[in-house]
Amino acid sequence: MMLRRSVLKGMAAAGLGAAGLPLATPALSQGAKKVSFTTSWIPEGPNLFAYVARDKGFWKKAGLDVSVARGSGSGAAAQAVSAGTFDFGMAATPTVIIQAAKKLPITCIGQINYDALMGIGLLAASPIKQPKDLEGKKLGASVTSGEYPFLPLYADKAGFDLGKVQMVQLDGKVRERSLMEKQVDAVSAFATSTVPSLAPLGTEVHFMLFRDVGIEFYGQSLTTQPQRLEKDPELCAAFVEGAMQAIRFTMTNFDEAVDIFLKANSEVAMSSTGKEYSRIGLGLTNLTNLVPEVKEHGFGYADPKKVGTMADLVVKYAAGQDATRPDTDTLFTNKFVGKLKLSADELAASEKNAAAFRKYIS
Repeated sequence: MMLRRSVLKGMAAAGLGAAGLPLATPALSQGAKKVSFTTSWIPEGPNLFAYVARDKGFWKKAGLDVSVARGSGSGAAAQAVSAGTFDFGMAATPTVIIQAAKKLPITCIGQINYDALMGIGLLAASPIKQPKDLEGKKLGASVTSGEYPFLPLYADKAGFDLGKVQMVQLDGKVRERSLMEKQVDAVSAFATSTVPSLAPLGTEVHFMLFRDVGIEFYGQSLTTQPQRLEKDPELCAAFVEGAMQAIRFTMTNFDEAVDIFLKANSEVAMSSTGKEYSRIGLGLTNLTNLVPEVKEHGFGYADPKKVGTMADLVVKYAAGQDATRPDTDTLFTNKFVGKLKLSADELAASEKNAAAFRKYIS
């Protein structure tokens, strides 16, 4: 019933190897430099830009032949990039900070989106109207999910007693189904994954976001190894340029971006809910890019002050006892970003297109 499950099952039929990585594809052009990239999860809104960058030719124009591998979680993606298994990757920004705090060699070279959309997912008809209403209710959660470590912080800031909430541990693969079938009253999750999985099935869902109580985490970051950043800055610049062009395209050519994504991911396209899944996922992702960072500084820019605040919270609540706060001036660089902006007309059109998706998170 769940598109996410069908996507996972469809990977074998979509030309993936035994390790879950895509089979080799021919070079896009003579002389293009081959580059490997891993997303942080199965095909969905936050990583839709990668298929656009590859198949619309933005990376090709930058002189790159980029292979795109599907991820199995931000932690695994960040570790794979740190180990040099992939040249570049994407991962949830708080997860990247965790890995850096554990001394893994990784650096962020551009922001993909600006809100992780962490929060509490609820059915539209739920009697839970505010965080305090969670007390005495069943909250489904997965300990491996990126938002889980911050539940105590959310409870503190939102003014409810987490000890009075009935925590139900769930595998991330069945979390949405458990909410839909009312096995739990709410779920702790990312809206960008839960909403697109349920809404196309006719299950109306709403999120109480962590950001509503002042917990602001960036969404996904582009990553690479510090060594590559030092030795081949031209390659990093070319990769980021293609990625940012694609992100801009998803906001200014929404429908075409969805079509490109569906052509690249046949297992999504074959699902009866695949197109709506893709549209909602991209719509929510685009909403997170309508922020001052992008409007004032351009695509990919990371606000140093916000990054520092994120690092403080991540190290305190999620990185573990032996972790050391990373130097965020080294971990994040704006060297390759800020060159691309939306025109006034493009911004207005992007805001209009994204407005239909605000109902899920406001």
